[in-house]
Amino acid sequence: MTPILLLIAGAAVFFWWNAARAAAERATQLGRNACEAAGVIWLDQSVQATGLRLRRDGQGRLGFERSFRFDYSYDGVQRHTGKLVLHGARLVSLAGPTRPDPIVSLH
Repeated sequence: MTPILLLIAGAAVFFWWNAARAAAERATQLGRNACEAAGVIWLDQSVQATGLRLRRDGQGRLGFERSFRFDYSYDGVQRHTGKLVLHGARLVSLAGPTRPDPIVSLH
């Protein structure tokens, strides 16, 4: 019976790792797209996982909500931190770069 339990545990670990990798790749894509849309520099070319929790979606299905952070810069000197939250592959929230307002001259 022990080999079967080890096989089940190994499969569970593999699926957990695979889902975490897929979420990180999706977060990377979304972070990069947000920076491109805002016209800012995406620093480090990566995201960092910052949180994981069990949560229900809008239809009541239970799933994992993963939080990620990424860094960006408007001028290449100062770093700013953005945050995004995914429930599965769906973007739940994004707090990050915005396109700066143009400076209006009153001359």
